[in-house]
Amino acid sequence: MNSSWLTSTAAVLPQALRRRAAEHPDRTLVVFEDGGRWTYGETLCEAERVAHALRRIGVAPGDRVVSWLPTGPDALRVWFGVNLLGAALVPLNTAYRGGLLEHSIALSGASVAVVHVDLLDRLEAVDHAGLTDVVVVGGRGSVGGLRVHDAAVLDSPPPQEPAAWPDVMPWDPYAVVLTSGTTGPSKGVVCSYAQLSACAEAAFAGDFGADDRYLVTLPLFHAGGTIGVNAAVVLGGSIVLSSGFRTGDFWDFVRATGPTHVTLLGVMATYLSKQEPSSADADHSLRRVFMIPLSDAATFAERFGVEVVAMYNMTEVSIPIVSGPNPVQDGTSGRARPGMEVRIVDEHDLEVPDGTVGELVVRGAEPWTIATEYLGRPEATAAAWRNGWFHTGDAFRRVAGEYFFVDRMGDTIRRRGENISSFEVENEIVAHPSVSEVAIVATPSPDGEDEVLAVLAPAPGRSIDVAELIEFIRPRMAHFMIPRYFRVLDELPKTPTSKIQKHTLRAAGITADTIDREGLGIRIRKERIGEQRLSRPL
Repeated sequence: MNSSWLTSTAAVLPQALRRRAAEHPDRTLVVFEDGGRWTYGETLCEAERVAHALRRIGVAPGDRVVSWLPTGPDALRVWFGVNLLGAALVPLNTAYRGGLLEHSIALSGASVAVVHVDLLDRLEAVDHAGLTDVVVVGGRGSVGGLRVHDAAVLDSPPPQEPAAWPDVMPWDPYAVVLTSGTTGPSKGVVCSYAQLSACAEAAFAGDFGADDRYLVTLPLFHAGGTIGVNAAVVLGGSIVLSSGFRTGDFWDFVRATGPTHVTLLGVMATYLSKQEPSSADADHSLRRVFMIPLSDAATFAERFGVEVVAMYNMTEVSIPIVSGPNPVQDGTSGRARPGMEVRIVDEHDLEVPDGTVGELVVRGAEPWTIATEYLGRPEATAAAWRNGWFHTGDAFRRVAGEYFFVDRMGDTIRRRGENISSFEVENEIVAHPSVSEVAIVATPSPDGEDEVLAVLAPAPGRSIDVAELIEFIRPRMAHFMIPRYFRVLDELPKTPTSKIQKHTLRAAGITADTIDREGLGIRIRKERIGEQRLSRPL
């Protein structure tokens, strides 16, 4: 990791965009779903229009601006325009509503929001906190108590005189990104340009250039969506801006748009792997797939003719762990990368031996490569960054320098004296062709400690036979890991950032539609190994 690069303006998005627009204005930067394209020069022009418009409305350097837009041209130009102006973006998930939306607006501290017209009814229904102005895109509308600006203001020609944009520095925040809120109210992670570009360096450097193209599969309100976009600008190259991942037309879309790199969440890779094999499986432009978490990399790489790279990241950090191409260790997240210090610790922050499960803590050897704070949450900030290390809340183990994700710290299950990783059980169950997704949660056992509950969703066009599934997983895991209870839903409940809401499933517990495998006559016993059998009693 080159610290001088990360703390230079070359790693800062607005300056990088202006530089590349000057060097090669006609080179494609963005390919949209409808076939439209923006060059670097056109993208800068769009960003400048937005920046001028927001400045006229009253946005100043250092302010925060809410962007509540679906992924597409408007979301991209608003992001770039806000940053060009020296302000920070607060992108909101388009699934937000009610209390979560109200909390997010208040947390942002923003006075100006850019909102899609289809979301105005939700905005009308909540307290607007400090908002005074809203720019409406996609149509016309109004919101009581706010000054409403038509989208045409974003298309107004800029002033004739050259723009004098502020000097944005690597340590300045490009965005406040909201966490999923799986354990409480969403927190606003203050993310710097240096942190964003450290992600680009960790994932892409040495394997991404002018001829490469990154397919954006994650939304721009998600840190995973912004990393690839920034990488294309600061490293040179282009992006395909997709409105979302769709299994059925994924490969046709890849062939039509020509990306070389993509990030696939584990569930996305699973969906693709469960499609019927085709002679065209390896007929595409993709060269490298970032798979998070790693799921049967060797099979995926061979079938689709790609390199698979594992990595670990979260909104607050900058890919501290990454693998080389096609890692051979099943389930690995990779190794600690240069520029990041990584430890696995116990509840007292003391490092644990290899092979022992503990909490992953990290810190950057280079400045500004980890988020600086949770906006307006000093107590949460202090708790997460205690003893000089950022505490991820994720359980890991390290073996011979390789790091293996085990679970969220609060998701581990203890059954009959054994600790169970829900992540490891989920990986084995989702390998069954009839299962599209699964969540493993603890439910109280009448004998004390926990029992294991599996909540499942079937793959498209399939149904789940619980007895057959149990026979499938029996040889794949220890006896104490095999769930006692199974519940099948059409779809698992998720947060607005598409993470499974395990707390909801835990709270529901054993429901009327839950299947008890013992009720099916299936009892799992511990296999007796090496036990001497006497021919006659003593």
